[in-house]
Amino acid sequence: MIIAVDGPTASGKGTIAKALADHFNLPHLDTGLLYRAVGRQVALNGGDPDSPADALAACDFSDALLDDPILRSEEVGGLASRASIHPQVRQALFERQRKFATQPGGAILDGRDIGTIIAPDAEIKLFVTASVHKRARRRWLEMTGREIEISLDAIEEDIAARDARDIGRSDAPLRAAADALVLDTTSFDREQAIEAAIEAVEGALEQRG
Repeated sequence: MIIAVDGPTASGKGTIAKALADHFNLPHLDTGLLYRAVGRQVALNGGDPDSPADALAACDFSDALLDDPILRSEEVGGLASRASIHPQVRQALFERQRKFATQPGGAILDGRDIGTIIAPDAEIKLFVTASVHKRARRRWLEMTGREIEISLDAIEEDIAARDARDIGRSDAPLRAAADALVLDTTSFDREQAIEAAIEAVEGALEQRG
């Protein structure tokens, strides 16, 4: 069984995907980390994430980079968003994601184009969303909890800019698959969002028989 979990930045899709993986005992891949690793590698190479050549060269990153906590930073997230608009980058990472998705026994992947591009054959597709302000506040609380000083307004502007890039790119734009279950977590806390996601997936599986 493949479960695809898509959604914009800070929607809670990663938290939900991990919880679903635990609940259904399936391996989980945060595909956003792959793009963050590319963004980070571009910086390490002294390149420009807006350059297709520099971004493609950065796809040859070491697996060890995926364990670097700096990948979770806002700066690297911005670099990843800029690098991911290049079709060459998305193609370079496609096979890696597809191989994970089709492993024996199934898997759960979260990202922005899992249900539309990476695993359009997924049995369950979930699109997690929330208002820009709510997503910005969640990220702000997370960062201030790590004693990172940044304004809520700055995060909200950054998230809005990322949304525009992700939705507007010509290759694999951010959108819900036609058959996706849409879950708006704006009014939910963490546990409520997880509970709603599990109920939605279990309900869909029951309908499938």
